[in-house]
Amino acid sequence: MLRFAPSPTKDMDIGTLRVALFNYIVSKQLNEELLIRIEDIDKEKNIEGKDKEILELLSLFSIEYKTVVYQSENLKYHQKMAMQLITQKKAFACFCPDDKLKELEDKAKNENKTYSYDGFCETLSSETVLNCNAPFTVRIKKPDESIKFNDLLKGELSYEPFEVDSFIILRHDKTATYNYACAIDDMIYDISTIIRDENYTSDTPKQIHVRNQFNYTKDIDYIHLPLIVNVQDNKTNSVKYLIDEGFLPSAIANYLVLLGNETPNEIFTIEEAIEWFDIKNISKSEVKFDMDKLRDVNKKHLENIDEMRFSKILGFADKDIGKLGKLYLDEVSTIKEIKSKIEMIFSSKVSHKSLENEISKIKECLKNAPFIEDFEDFKDFITKSCGLKDKSLNKPLRYILTGAENGPELSDIYPLIKNYIGEIIK
Repeated sequence: MLRFAPSPTKDMDIGTLRVALFNYIVSKQLNEELLIRIEDIDKEKNIEGKDKEILELLSLFSIEYKTVVYQSENLKYHQKMAMQLITQKKAFACFCPDDKLKELEDKAKNENKTYSYDGFCETLSSETVLNCNAPFTVRIKKPDESIKFNDLLKGELSYEPFEVDSFIILRHDKTATYNYACAIDDMIYDISTIIRDENYTSDTPKQIHVRNQFNYTKDIDYIHLPLIVNVQDNKTNSVKYLIDEGFLPSAIANYLVLLGNETPNEIFTIEEAIEWFDIKNISKSEVKFDMDKLRDVNKKHLENIDEMRFSKILGFADKDIGKLGKLYLDEVSTIKEIKSKIEMIFSSKVSHKSLENEISKIKECLKNAPFIEDFEDFKDFITKSCGLKDKSLNKPLRYILTGAENGPELSDIYPLIKNYIGEIIK
């Protein structure tokens, strides 16, 4: 089983979505189930409703999974297994106050050293621990030997015992810390492959150490993905923001799989990617996010979209409006931008100062016009009715029909809006 483990403490960003997509693709390739684990144990940082938003986004991107579990619901297992470690002398109670630990950390930092716990409470006798009423955390004893593991992208990695350290596994309130909870939960759900961002690489030896203390021998494959950089700001980094800006989920997914990867085609669906994707082929270096490239990919997906479906996305149920939206892809590249163009067509036109007289004449003429199929016949009718032609007709007519002074050819636009002329000239 694979797992995607988002935190409900922030918006889903493009890096997190990329992790979700890769987990989904690989789970399909391995014919294994995908688990969604909401890592909600840091209660103070959780944002209400963020878990539901994450699940809605996964649904929007058609990421299928077996079930959803909440890490906080496994507290009883976290505590029970911590007690087992204490009983076996593999973990110990730590009474060191936070301010003292902070002092030791600051000292190590000032001396340009890596901080590690000094082991003070590890040597306390059972009698001393029993008679102490002070609040305590629980620490796992650091390993005796280095922790080694193989990353499918980075190769073999090794961490010394001081790098793993005697880290805290239960806080003062006896809730589990991140690395300990992850290790326990990965055992509970029989996780076989872990795909996550490379900033979690140094957490891996700690989680392996926890599992080692329970003599857990199942091999887990690790893939730590290089980070996505060059994102302009936190807003641009948000998946929800990109959706709101009019990028198709299929295009965003396409771009994130394409990013730093070897692919047979530039434009594809996730279903197609499942057939040829090889996670070992992705870039081993950080990859740069390129908004212009995402726009280009989005434009190509919009070009390929079914016209009736496109129409419904734009708020209509008319294939011609879908075709109309595609006409604007020479100018713009997102649904939001195309909607703006369509809205201009159907909005009340504010009088244009230099064309006020011509606009008034054309509008009056069109109020009594019959339905006209052909664009050239439409222009001829206006010429005969109000005497306008060529330049004196084309510019004001474009403004009346589109609300803009330039854009696609009116001869291409008219056949797609001829049924709406009465509404457009209002």
